[in-house]
Amino acid sequence: MPIIPDDPYLWLEEVTDEKALDWVRAHNEVTLKLFQGHHDFESLKEQLLAIYQSDKRIPAIYKAGDYFYNFWRDKEHIRGIFRRTTLAEYKKEQSEWDIILDLDKLAESENENWVWAGADWLPHKYERCILAFSRGGGDAKVFREFDVNTRQFVTDGFILPESKGGPNWRNIDEVFVSTDFGPDSMTKSGYPRLVKLWKRGTPLAEAKLVYEAREEDILVRATHDHTPGFSRDIVHLRPTFFSEQKFFLTDTGLVKIDVPDSAGKSPWRDFLIIYLREPWVVNDFTYEVGTLLMANLDEYMAGKRDLSILFAPTPRSSIDSFGYTKDYIYLNILEDVQNRIEYFKITDPDRVRTPLAHIKRCHTVEIEAVDEDESNDYFLFSSSYLTPRTVFLGTLGGEIELLKALPSFFDASEHITDQYFAASADGTQIPYFIVKHKDCELDGNNPTLLYGYGGFLNSELPYYSATMGTAWLSQGGIYVVANIRGGAEYGPRWHSAALKANRFRAYEDFAAVAQDLVSRGLTCPRRLGAWGGSNGGLLVGNMATLYPNLFHAIVCNVPLLDMLRYHKLLAGASWVEEYGDPENEEDAKHLQIISPYHNVKADVKYPRILFLTSTRDDRVHPGHARKMVAKMCEQGHNVLYYENTEGGHAGVANTLQESFVSSLIYTFLKRELFEKA
Repeated sequence: MPIIPDDPYLWLEEVTDEKALDWVRAHNEVTLKLFQGHHDFESLKEQLLAIYQSDKRIPAIYKAGDYFYNFWRDKEHIRGIFRRTTLAEYKKEQSEWDIILDLDKLAESENENWVWAGADWLPHKYERCILAFSRGGGDAKVFREFDVNTRQFVTDGFILPESKGGPNWRNIDEVFVSTDFGPDSMTKSGYPRLVKLWKRGTPLAEAKLVYEAREEDILVRATHDHTPGFSRDIVHLRPTFFSEQKFFLTDTGLVKIDVPDSAGKSPWRDFLIIYLREPWVVNDFTYEVGTLLMANLDEYMAGKRDLSILFAPTPRSSIDSFGYTKDYIYLNILEDVQNRIEYFKITDPDRVRTPLAHIKRCHTVEIEAVDEDESNDYFLFSSSYLTPRTVFLGTLGGEIELLKALPSFFDASEHITDQYFAASADGTQIPYFIVKHKDCELDGNNPTLLYGYGGFLNSELPYYSATMGTAWLSQGGIYVVANIRGGAEYGPRWHSAALKANRFRAYEDFAAVAQDLVSRGLTCPRRLGAWGGSNGGLLVGNMATLYPNLFHAIVCNVPLLDMLRYHKLLAGASWVEEYGDPENEEDAKHLQIISPYHNVKADVKYPRILFLTSTRDDRVHPGHARKMVAKMCEQGHNVLYYENTEGGHAGVANTLQESFVSSLIYTFLKRELFEKA
């Protein structure tokens, strides 16, 4: 076991302790004095606030009953409004909306800093939903039943106090509940380990136990399948972050769906859909990682293993997502991080796939069923780094129409997007996107911002950011996104290649992209910055400690940094499958190598770093960033720190905070990377 030195900054892990908060306020003041009141910062903040609050943004909608719902924030509604409209009205340039709930008014009347966290609808009875709110934006939420017709919370309705977890509708008078039921009811990861059935009109304490998970499991919950004609209760157990077990809850007990724990498994109508994250041998045939399978559900539960392949990956392709409409299954496929969508009729025995049009190079395309049980209608969303989000409404097997198109918030006419590949240390080709001015000179002197994540099966796909375009591209900067291992750009194998002892590969990948940018003459270390958040904060923290000469400035947002104690902090125990267990001797050895907090040294010159976190982040503990800054300051390094008092893991709770924090980031980067050496 590596020898871990005493930690003199453990006191900073006490999130709301006054001594720790005094430390936070002192460091915030230093950062604010540097930026607040200065013309560049204040001007940018106003520009970005206008973008975040613009009425030109496209309202994201979903269908519930006869209406289409949206949650919206603008300058009049800082916390936001829950509202609805009809499809005919939504198609108009200026839509009329019916406000269901004003969160600003609710927060003021209840003297709470409520942040919207969504609505869970009672399927097929869309007059009722359970609304979720968090205090300051954390993962823990308060749940309250709401009647959309009366615009009132339901008296003596389903109400849950603040906790992680939540309710799921079984019917109008019953919900499955996974919440904090008191002592010993939560897992080591901080999530519910009990799920109960709660009947209307009875105390929560009398809810009937459905399943009790182990303390070392991640979480458990239960749902009801509301598909017409397929009424069934399902228990979902997560033993680890990337494994799950599912059981049908019957009158005689639990019946397990016998599929490998590592695989995704979805009972759907008459079928069972299976997505493989590991190879699976069935009847002497090996199905490869990343394969999507379908079986007849009743036959499968009876022991028959007649599986059909819906998608088989290639070395360059993976399944990004899939879904259903009334008569079709659709697949969203990634080929070298480029989308393509195909669909086929469920009743077609040959599974003949039809490609969906409107797919462009270097664009991200998403498809979503409008009402999967009732029609073949779908929403199609398309965007790129330079093309604003466009929304189409179509019918699989039929026509498609333009619904909404976001206007440009910056002039992208002189910019281009290219995709390149860099060879990592082990020879693996790492794709990355570059967004730059078309006349950019290859003189090695361009301010360049490199972004990455590389973890938890998350893919980094092209997206339109009016903020980045306004604050960075339009100022002459180059923006780069690296599709490093640890993500899912090439499916589960791309993720597993950077797990635990192989985590360093993600950092080698990111460094390889940085070095490739320099080799191509786009930039140099003096003009190169890196930005990452959460697991990406760990990434850029390691860029600073392992590759200090590659970058000049780093933005490290809501990061993990102490990898020998991360499992003891908030939800950290749930990530052991990703990083390794610090209590295990072999895991601890590699974790110490990638633990920026333990590797920062007084005699090394590091890039200038801006650390950002949130007091209300109840997922990644703010102690990571606090302790790193305290240690680096003691060693004499010139770092900056800002901790928002709200925002949860997102770091911000409303548009005012969002524009403020974004302005801090881009003003910092511009000062460090644009100014003369």
